[in-house]
Amino acid sequence: MKKFIQTALFFLLTASLGFAQQEKGITGYSNWLNTWTDFKPSTLRHGEPTQILSGNISKDTKLRKRDVYLLLGDVFVTNDATLTIEPGTIILGDFKTKGSLTITKGSKIIANGTQTDPIVFTSSRSNKKQGDWGGLFVLGDAPLNIFGNVSSLNYGLETSSTESIAYGGTDVESNSGILNYIRIEFAGKRTKEYGYFNGLTLAGIGNKTVVENVMVSYCAGNSINVMGGTTILEKVVSYRSNQNDYEFNYGAQSQLINSLAIRSPYISSPTGSRCIVVKSYDIKEEADTSKKETFVNAENLTLVTISEDLKSDISMGLVQEAIYIGADVSFSINRSVISGFYPAVVMDNMIQLNNENLEKIQFTKTYFNNCKGNIYRKGFTNNDDLESWYGSRAFDNLYAKGSDDETFIDAKNSRDPDFRLQVNRIIASNDFFDDDDDDD
Repeated sequence: MKKFIQTALFFLLTASLGFAQQEKGITGYSNWLNTWTDFKPSTLRHGEPTQILSGNISKDTKLRKRDVYLLLGDVFVTNDATLTIEPGTIILGDFKTKGSLTITKGSKIIANGTQTDPIVFTSSRSNKKQGDWGGLFVLGDAPLNIFGNVSSLNYGLETSSTESIAYGGTDVESNSGILNYIRIEFAGKRTKEYGYFNGLTLAGIGNKTVVENVMVSYCAGNSINVMGGTTILEKVVSYRSNQNDYEFNYGAQSQLINSLAIRSPYISSPTGSRCIVVKSYDIKEEADTSKKETFVNAENLTLVTISEDLKSDISMGLVQEAIYIGADVSFSINRSVISGFYPAVVMDNMIQLNNENLEKIQFTKTYFNNCKGNIYRKGFTNNDDLESWYGSRAFDNLYAKGSDDETFIDAKNSRDPDFRLQVNRIIASNDFFDDDDDDD
């Protein structure tokens, strides 16, 4: 009987270890990136378009998997219509007209793909490049922190009505639809007057909108840009963006959960591009201080730079900070991984280092790995106060210098990478690095 109990306990322990998961960084007993993501999207051929989308879609419309659709110019879903997209549907952004799709305020998009049959927005060209087409805009009537609580997109979209580019309102629970198991590839066109488009722009959307299992890859602008609203982003992936991976502004009240950003020094812009940018305004005088400042709560993120020679790329100025925190914001990140940056975090120089501000910016149970420097204030080379604060055992942060092979399960798999931490392979201390270390 004793031998039976010992055998049973052995198998129970083995089973529990087999299903164990690391609590920091992206989590899951299995790799949730499998099946629906694509880390080599330029190799796929989607066929010629069979249907054209142009102008306004003013009534309920369904896009079907059997067709391939071409976004010709700037396309708007208007008049409170719902655009439903079947799983497996392919939508091509036209290269010549820099096609884009905007879901106007009051309308909805139901793009509910599946893990085995995702919905794909991509370039119409056979030789796909960053910025081939515009991107996807979803506009809602949740609050902004600007005067009047309503704004308009400023991207030069060609529309017959300014109502088609208006966003913002008072409904925190507004519902702009579902984005689930979708990929957005090679978006982010550039215009001389307005700059880069984003892969996915969420402007004033409410918390009833579902944004989950979304991958934005090879975007010339920001991968995901959140402008106000009350967003919940879960299991989202930004891959090889030229600009920022996730940007939050205009009083956004956002949750970013179990999500991933993968940067490449050879593709990302070397000037001012980061994994996360958190701001409350572009021009302070345009913000209404009586309204909520931007708040981002991040849980179980993995932010990583993939480099063949990180030390060399840092010395050449190709690697930037992972997170930039602007003035007058609240930001918290918990149980996350920040690996391979210079430095890990930069705070705006307008942020005064006092208890009130530091209590609004929280780093807890986070794993800082292979970063040349950790948390700094812009323009300041001495970060002793920040090291003392965030290095306290009360925050339970860890600091290490592990290679990608030691840190992640299978980060170098070019087809199906696994960026979950290796269970029980974290070797770290509660001390910040010496920035003068020759290994940096």
